[in-house]
Amino acid sequence: MQKDIRAYNSAQKGEEKKICQALAEIIDANMPKAESKIWHGAPVWFLDGNPIVGYDKLKDCVRLLFWSGQSFDEPGLANEGSFKAAEKRYIAADEIKVTILKRWLSKSKKIQWDYKNIVKRRGVLVKLQS
Repeated sequence: MQKDIRAYNSAQKGEEKKICQALAEIIDANMPKAESKIWHGAPVWFLDGNPIVGYDKLKDCVRLLFWSGQSFDEPGLANEGSFKAAEKRYIAADEIKVTILKRWLSKSKKIQWDYKNIVKRRGVLVKLQS
């Protein structure tokens, strides 16, 4: 696990710490080619410079975010924001269903919108070919 992500997880308390640790371990194991780092204050995994998945501690939960998640056609993910992101919120580590999370991670590698170039394209998202 990347050291800044380990430090982020260690800074959490109680159940949030367990959630963050579990998410990081599952994501790392299933995204071996991804670059991971703290980005905008939260752990994020990238493929070819494109943000794919990350999580952050909110006031009352830990939010798992897939940048292209609205295109996954998966129950359990809620739309987030005005682009293509979708989220799942956790308040307990035992809510993390590993089989489902692995399926979402698999889809995140195949279904991607080009967030890396969104500024260059003036806010227009283009779907990347899988």
